[in-house]
Amino acid sequence: MAPATASLTPFNSPLETGIRALIVLAEAYPAALDLQRILEYDYLIVHSGDFEGPPSLHPALPLRSGELLVRRQLIERGLLLIMSRGLIERLASDTGLSYRADEAAGPFLDALSAAYLKDLKLRAKWVISTFGLMSDADIKKTLSKVYDQWTREFQLYEGPGIAS
Repeated sequence: MAPATASLTPFNSPLETGIRALIVLAEAYPAALDLQRILEYDYLIVHSGDFEGPPSLHPALPLRSGELLVRRQLIERGLLLIMSRGLIERLASDTGLSYRADEAAGPFLDALSAAYLKDLKLRAKWVISTFGLMSDADIKKTLSKVYDQWTREFQLYEGPGIAS
């Protein structure tokens, strides 16, 4: 019998999304970000090539823009995992919940040396410098182009007369 961990993968897991969120929050520090902004930045980091940034870390698969609609819960689970390790703090205010990197986040991330994590850090720096001062309306407008593309892709795959 194979060990139970054999079927687990670090990709598209709470661990991966939590580390990506931590990298974004560390780059944005001392600012706190709400879940929606973390979700948007997460998409921008892995698909940076779609936005005239560095080459994308994840492949340009069809329907990838639909990730914006389905990743929210995964990112929430990732944030909770990293919070449980004392690297992210959750803040409550009149406007809702937001998240901020803890002071221990920097030294923790500095101790990680995988090439993928270095690439994530570079893209997080690009995301924060490019999109960090955008209003919610402006970032929504930027990402709406992706939603529009996703809608067209989805209709292509699901349209009448197309065999499944």
